Amino acid sequence: MASNLLNHQIDDILEAVLEDATGDVYMVNPSRDAIEEFISVATAFDGELPSVHMLADERTLKEVMDDFIVASNAADLISEDVLVLRTLSEAPENSLLITEDRIVAVVHAGDRVGGLITDDDSFVEDTYDTYAARWEDASDFNLRTPPITNVRETLSDEISPSAEEDFTAILNSLETARGDGDGLDEVTISLLVAAKNQALLYDISKWGEDVGIASKATFSRTKTKLEDMGLIDTEKVPIDVGRPRLRLKIGDDRLSEADNGQLATVAQSILN
Repeated sequence: MASNLLNHQIDDILEAVLEDATGDVYMVNPSRDAIEEFISVATAFDGELPSVHMLADERTLKEVMDDFIVASNAADLISEDVLVLRTLSEAPENSLLITEDRIVAVVHAGDRVGGLITDDDSFVEDTYDTYAARWEDASDFNLRTPPITNVRETLSDEISPSAEEDFTAILNSLETARGDGDGLDEVTISLLVAAKNQALLYDISKWGEDVGIASKATFSRTKTKLEDMGLIDTEKVPIDVGRPRLRLKIGDDRLSEADNGQLATVAQSILN
């Protein structure tokens, strides 16, 4: 990567940097789109990833990580020690990708993106040292979303392999999982999967709390909302001691007839 990257998409620029980098990479002041694209590119990257130190605006990080799909994949990268998130107190004018060998300034011009590169040894060294120092003084960003790998593995173990397959298929059919009208949230998805597989509310909510998706109380409130809207239904299952448990079931024929690729779309249309 010796020349400027012009008329590229941001994912092309990010992939070129990751392929070429040795040592730590500083990703400074990325845009919302750049953060999302980085998580996507790094998750699908075929090869050994460098350690990426992302210094980003705190509000931007919060907005991006409100999407469970992005955040859970970011958490995977963090758990693999290839990504660390910290927040900027003062953002530079440009978005920068800084390696030990070169600096790439990411410039947006309408729908065009360019990566302007310098490899001047002195300038690169000074810039690298400057942001390494800023990194040391920056505050950690606390990502509370669990890694998607852990979510899938525990869902398969504690509920069923078919529930994990359904969960993964639904996520793959969505562009975002925010629950704000642009996508279903992770709690709703979990409950729909549980209902499709006739799991107990106790089991899915305990799993969700243990893995770090949401509290049992959040699962209970969301269950009530979905039940009131007719998406899911429940039946009591007696136990030896204590109150009966509730088994979740699909409550709307449109959901029963939908395959996993359509389940999210149908559920969202009913919710909206």
